[in-house]
Amino acid sequence: MPEPHPLLAVLLAAADGVFPPADGTVRFLPPLVGGMQAVVSLTGHAAVATSLPREAFHGLGLDGFGAALRPEMLLLLAGSTGVVGDLDVTLVARGTGGGGLPLRTDLDDHPRVRYARAQRSGVLVHGDERGLVTLASGLAGRVEMSVEAAPQRQGGAVGRSLITDALALVPVGAPVFAAVAPGNARSLRAFLAAGFMPVGSEVLVSPR
Repeated sequence: MPEPHPLLAVLLAAADGVFPPADGTVRFLPPLVGGMQAVVSLTGHAAVATSLPREAFHGLGLDGFGAALRPEMLLLLAGSTGVVGDLDVTLVARGTGGGGLPLRTDLDDHPRVRYARAQRSGVLVHGDERGLVTLASGLAGRVEMSVEAAPQRQGGAVGRSLITDALALVPVGAPVFAAVAPGNARSLRAFLAAGFMPVGSEVLVSPR
């Protein structure tokens, strides 16, 4: 069985409220599975998973206070053929166990499911009339959740109730992560209301 990517330890420690020193350090780590690269920004610290040598970043003025997420940094990671992903808020919560949200095998063509399977592995889809939830192995092997309310059910407390029921699909106490665009206020409010806490931000860079 392969060794976990070192970024996973950083993320799991953050889930436990244990963060690196907020001293502006940038930590360089190996690339992720499939050649994926990433920048994860925590308070006063950044972790960069990349195949590029450290000297490639000389002159960029990188630091852990936000400079590691500058456009010139992300474009350098992408090169001429890569794709820079969205900037997302990194959120984490704990599983509550005992869930009964139905497993769905009829949603393979749903855009949310197609996107999840393009980015993650072991994707499982659950849902009901409120919408759908995906649970999968994502960045560095962490458990990730994504949620989409049905068009006719968006708004109000629907998203929060769906996320709450999805957390019950995860074993008690196990960390589960979500990545939400900061401008997606409705989704961000739903995750926060369901008990998720922000721990940082992240950008994924695909090699092609």
